[in-house]
Amino acid sequence: MKQDQKKFEVDRMSQDSWRMFRTMGEYAIGFDRMSRLRVPAVTVFGSARTQITNRYYGLARTLGKGLAKAGFAVATGGGPGIMEAANRGAFEAGGISVGLNIVLEHEQKPNSYQTLSLDFEYFHARKVMLAKYSVGFVIFPGGFGTLDELAEVLTLVQTQKLHAFPIYLVGKDYWSGLVEWFEKTLATNGAIAPDDLKLFKVLDEVRTIPVDIKRYYKSAGRAGFKIPAQRDRRRAAGGN
Repeated sequence: MKQDQKKFEVDRMSQDSWRMFRTMGEYAIGFDRMSRLRVPAVTVFGSARTQITNRYYGLARTLGKGLAKAGFAVATGGGPGIMEAANRGAFEAGGISVGLNIVLEHEQKPNSYQTLSLDFEYFHARKVMLAKYSVGFVIFPGGFGTLDELAEVLTLVQTQKLHAFPIYLVGKDYWSGLVEWFEKTLATNGAIAPDDLKLFKVLDEVRTIPVDIKRYYKSAGRAGFKIPAQRDRRRAAGGN
């Protein structure tokens, strides 16, 4: 019995050691490839289960096109649903469409509208890449994964671990219950400051988002990060 326990502990330590190297590899490759973009990215979060007939799919596709035309790369988790829609819009507009795919057994499959595609085993490495190289975040309706991503971005901005980049929640009806809980429960009980409610905007129209982010980008003193002309954007993606 003691031998079995010892073997179990040795095997677990060995697995953890290799997991550490796999994690380091994902970070190294992610940093290398994402740093080659040379253009600011806007990350779009949302449900992988959103159907093409859903109005939010259409809105995400419209947003992707608008962001690409404004000179931004569009970054998503690389899967179907909202992610596919945003990547599709950027791809169809001739822009840079980044998909950071997570390996899931039953749900996640990479969409076909990516000019730069990376695969991740670990959620934490993937989320770091989506946050580090973005100058804005747009959150469409989604489930637990989307809520996790929203909470992490809000936490990073709230704690000043990330610049106070624009954060948009698309779908007033969808997000109204959560926002009300923020206001009446979190803020009222002192769990967040009243000013934390200003960290994000809730809207139904996406066409103004690219202009809004671009305005913020310039006013924030980051205009030195050049937004290239349309013909140069694919080259800016590191050859993809």
